[in-house]
Amino acid sequence: MKLLTTLVCTLSLMFQTFSQEQKTPSPILFIYDASGSMWGKLDGKTKKEIALEVLTTSVNNLPDNQNIGLMAYGHRKKGDCNDIEFLVDLKNASKTHITKAVSNINALGKTPLARSAALAINSLKESKTKATIILITDGIESCDGNICDIVSKAKTDGIDFKLHIVGFGLEEGETEQLKCAANAGGGKYYDAANASDLGKGLTEATNTTVDDPPGNFSIYATKNGEPVDAWVRIVKTGTNKEIDGTRTYRDTGWVHLPPGKYNMIVNPLENTKINGTTIIIESIKDKIGHKTVSFDGGKINLLTLNNNEGWDATSKVKTQEGKVVGGSRTYGRTQTIEVNPGTYDIEVMGLRMKGLETKYTIEDVIVESGKTIEVSHNFKTGIAMIGVKSGETLVDAVVSIKEKKSGKNVAGSRTYTSNNSNPREFLLNPGIYEVKVSAVKKEYAGKKETFTIQVKQGETVTKIIRF
Repeated sequence: MKLLTTLVCTLSLMFQTFSQEQKTPSPILFIYDASGSMWGKLDGKTKKEIALEVLTTSVNNLPDNQNIGLMAYGHRKKGDCNDIEFLVDLKNASKTHITKAVSNINALGKTPLARSAALAINSLKESKTKATIILITDGIESCDGNICDIVSKAKTDGIDFKLHIVGFGLEEGETEQLKCAANAGGGKYYDAANASDLGKGLTEATNTTVDDPPGNFSIYATKNGEPVDAWVRIVKTGTNKEIDGTRTYRDTGWVHLPPGKYNMIVNPLENTKINGTTIIIESIKDKIGHKTVSFDGGKINLLTLNNNEGWDATSKVKTQEGKVVGGSRTYGRTQTIEVNPGTYDIEVMGLRMKGLETKYTIEDVIVESGKTIEVSHNFKTGIAMIGVKSGETLVDAVVSIKEKKSGKNVAGSRTYTSNNSNPREFLLNPGIYEVKVSAVKKEYAGKKETFTIQVKQGETVTKIIRF
């Protein structure tokens, strides 16, 4: 028994150790901007105050087993390009150590981005550690060096890291070198104009780490030829399971997708007049995929037919989530429907006809920006003429028609006693039907008959009942 207990304990310990090794994430290193410009204000608060609040929230949301390091620059001396310091080691597992260190940082000096990145990356090389580096800066390089060159060379040298950069309150023309560096570092550049943007950027950066598989599918969103900031969600086709997601930040967003088909749901985060869209995409093994999503409109030319001739029908254009975004009545002619680019289902319903095939859904219609797609559906019908007589006298009767196999009621009417309605015309989908005829007038009380008819496409079948 003692041996068994020891064995169980040993196996349990081995499993826990293995589980911890499997789940322990690679460390995250924050590089914090403590240059003098951090005293500048946004929305009534200094950027230093905003950064502290947002960074504290982001750090506190990290897993308990996440190791977190901190580097700062410009916090001790004015005008010193070498004022860069590791404040918290990468082996640190205490969130409090990070938040306390940040709260004690003063903002004084310059912005040595290239030197800071080089110091951080070299520390990883020397310790043989892979990590996610997140650089938060409110300014561009103010010392010698090019951070993009530093990062590119480090990647060429095989150093294992992912670099995200969050630009806080930067002007549009100041971001090119930062975007280049983030891209070279396998990460993203996040543009933050306020506290909310900074929080969103840090949330995504801390959740997109060096441990994640590299992106194999890129997305770029535009409107009128200009890039659009958009949120992208990837859902496995036919399910509600979200596989991955990204934000484009008016640039290219990346996701990692196993081979297969997916619904890509894209919602713009600016210009609220632009509606979101869903597009079906496919990830192919060992291939890098890409989709440019243009929010310029595309057109559907819809034609509905019956027995190969123009036929009146109603239509609904639906997103993959079932939202109706367009539609029309065709009147037997081609109707043009303009919608955002995306993948749609078009539900058409033929008018006047009865049966089990009066509705049809044209699935997975792909609409592309600036293009017109031709779409049509051809319904099928035949005619059943049902009349009731007594001798040569027309008899008023109720006619009820069921589709025989399913037992579903599909049509019904009265014959009355007019040559215009007796026999009564029924336009039906091809099939076999059970017809019940029941007299209405007292002189024919109790008179009824049930029979079966077959309706064929493009043909007329006539049945006259005699009481």
